[in-house]
Amino acid sequence: MRFFVIVFLVLIGAAQATPADELSALIDEYWANELAEHPLSATGSGNADYNDRMPTVAPGDYQRRAEEAAAFAAGLEAIDKTALGADDRLNAELLGFILKHDITLAAFDSWRIPFLADTGFHTNFGYVVSSTPFRTETDYDNYLKRLAAFPAYIDQNIANMRQGIADGFTQPKEILPKILPSFAAQITDSAEAHPYFAPFQTMSKAISKRRQKALHKQARKTLEQAVIPAFERLYGFMKNEYLPAARDTLGAYDLPDGKAYYTARLRYYTTLDDATAEDIHDLGLKEVARIRTEMAGVIEETGFDGNFAAFLEFLRTDKQFYATSPEALLERAAWIAKDIDGRLPAYFGKLPRQPYSVEPVPAEIAPNYTTARYIGAAKDADRGGQFWVNTYDFEHRPLYQLAAMALHEAVPGHHLQSALSLEIENAPAFRKEFYPHAFGEGWGLYAEKLGVEMEIYQTPYDDFGRLTWEMWRAARLVIDTGLHAKGWTRDQAVDYLASNTALSLHNVNTEVDRYIAWPGQALAYKMGELTIWELRAKVEKELGDKFDIRAFHDAVLNGGGLPLEVLRAQIDTYIAEAKAETR
Repeated sequence: MRFFVIVFLVLIGAAQATPADELSALIDEYWANELAEHPLSATGSGNADYNDRMPTVAPGDYQRRAEEAAAFAAGLEAIDKTALGADDRLNAELLGFILKHDITLAAFDSWRIPFLADTGFHTNFGYVVSSTPFRTETDYDNYLKRLAAFPAYIDQNIANMRQGIADGFTQPKEILPKILPSFAAQITDSAEAHPYFAPFQTMSKAISKRRQKALHKQARKTLEQAVIPAFERLYGFMKNEYLPAARDTLGAYDLPDGKAYYTARLRYYTTLDDATAEDIHDLGLKEVARIRTEMAGVIEETGFDGNFAAFLEFLRTDKQFYATSPEALLERAAWIAKDIDGRLPAYFGKLPRQPYSVEPVPAEIAPNYTTARYIGAAKDADRGGQFWVNTYDFEHRPLYQLAAMALHEAVPGHHLQSALSLEIENAPAFRKEFYPHAFGEGWGLYAEKLGVEMEIYQTPYDDFGRLTWEMWRAARLVIDTGLHAKGWTRDQAVDYLASNTALSLHNVNTEVDRYIAWPGQALAYKMGELTIWELRAKVEKELGDKFDIRAFHDAVLNGGGLPLEVLRAQIDTYIAEAKAETR
């Protein structure tokens, strides 16, 4: 591949190339390679060059990617960073972070477990369908090529999971019965009923009726003779082979080389090189105790006569707190989101151009899906971002949590954050797509508490819902490390989350399964949020009456996603520049 030439030139120090030139060439080659290796992600980021293919996911493909990451890392290491300007030094540092963790995590062959509790290789293509432009015949022809390649992608993943069975590297048997329906949901009686047929339901008028008919016919044939049978084959494998052979243990520590695996993952998700399970567990316990005290104050404000457990039962059972239909749940979420939109200018100097919508979680994945999620869109996509609200079992999804949910997933949380990243000026493309979890999820949790200043929470119950969501993330520090490093059972985790939050019991169970299936990711939220509040306190102290909330938020967000230690350095620079301006 061409990138080896670039690396070679960097290593020998080409006579005419400056360090900035070398870095620019390396980054361009890295990003071109990423798009080629990950065609589904390329589609999501707005690059249509690979819309006719699926990724290849055989073990040899992962080995090749690991070798490519190592070669890029060697090339990056050879560049003289001291000769770079500030922007280029930041670009190099962020690329170095990505490559370091790519190399570290590749050693554990996690491709043997290609699915989580609420998503995975079998559902992710649905996101791609919604982000693919369908304007021309070529768009549809490319999509049909993708569908034709889909069965091979399924079969490669089945082979990978068979290797996981042989190695004892599987998802735990205990959580699989609730995950299997997401595999079965992809099996439909007809092509027209399958979600992958959606692009053919309404086609561009620029395509002739005759051609539309031919495309319809080919799509039906591919789905009915190739894609749906592949899902039937996959479901049969999951039910009859994977489930019986899956491991009986629960935590990541119980996997082969499990302690090193979990440590690598928690350091990736927290972006902290010295993070340990023990320290995070202890921090979580302290945060849980602090938030419980705040919750007690809100309960007293409501005038409720009863203890904490009785109040949680009241919130979980009183019909005043629940919508009467899926549409009512969505309408309330949309109203809250628009209310927040109108308040943003007082808190942010720069707002993104891209809009967002409020949508239900797709029915085929909703039953074991998380409460809400943000789905981004490319800068020039045909649609904006999407704030997904799970309306499945709507009778048990409390309205008092909608404000915190909208603040986190939509604005000023993930939509505002992600849409601003797309607008970063003078930055390479990889930075606009870079999403370090502690920064991204930490900002979402920060946004929930910012809602107090923005006066979004209208009742004490709404505020208790906010505290429930904060407690939920604090409890994650305890539960994730408890499950994966301390031998907790699933029942222990469920009891801990249920007894400390007002989450519905349905949500409690789906969330615990999520943490079991996705070791380490749940740690990102609180670790990032605490850092952002710590940095805000530092800026307020350093700048005194010159503190500007809009300027602070811009300083945090306008550079895109950053590892937490890099964010600290950026805020120190912001403080120094702000002080210099006031002299």
